[in-house]
Amino acid sequence: MDEAEFLRGRVYGADHDDAGPRPDRVYAELVGGPLDGLLLDVTDRTEHEPCEVVLTTEIGRYGPGGRSVYVRRGVDGRRFDWRGDTPGTS
Repeated sequence: MDEAEFLRGRVYGADHDDAGPRPDRVYAELVGGPLDGLLLDVTDRTEHEPCEVVLTTEIGRYGPGGRSVYVRRGVDGRRFDWRGDTPGTS
């Protein structure tokens, strides 16, 4: 099993021992980039909130401390598409 396959279906930011989705939460799928296949918890997010998220990741272009930018696809918010990586702030 490669790293991408291992991450698929797991929740971004969740504890490694319990990274599966919970039935009482709403998730969007991250599509493309280093976080492809991970789920993002959007339970408390409204359709009027900003449609861009910047997520910390160690497996992106800039390594530890780097960030990946994802933009909500359409109005339903069920998928966020990767737009690129950015270095972390110092």
